[in-house]
Amino acid sequence: MRMILIMLALSAGAYVIARRSGSGDPQRRAAFAAGEPASGPNPVRDAGPEAMRDPPRGQWSSVDEASDQSFPASDPPATY
Repeated sequence: MRMILIMLALSAGAYVIARRSGSGDPQRRAAFAAGEPASGPNPVRDAGPEAMRDPPRGQWSSVDEASDQSFPASDPPATY
């Protein structure tokens, strides 16, 4: 019984930490670049490295661009 109470307390603590870390500026959660607008309950960032908070360090290819433009849609890009 004691072990169940410990596990319950740990789970509740993890839940509280997860909820607190998710709150705050929606632009931080969606990885928006500075100055990019975040509107609505589920903001989606514009495609391209210039709209990313942490852009890739390597070269940005046309495949990367097509993949980024298709997100969050389930259909693959049609540029293959």
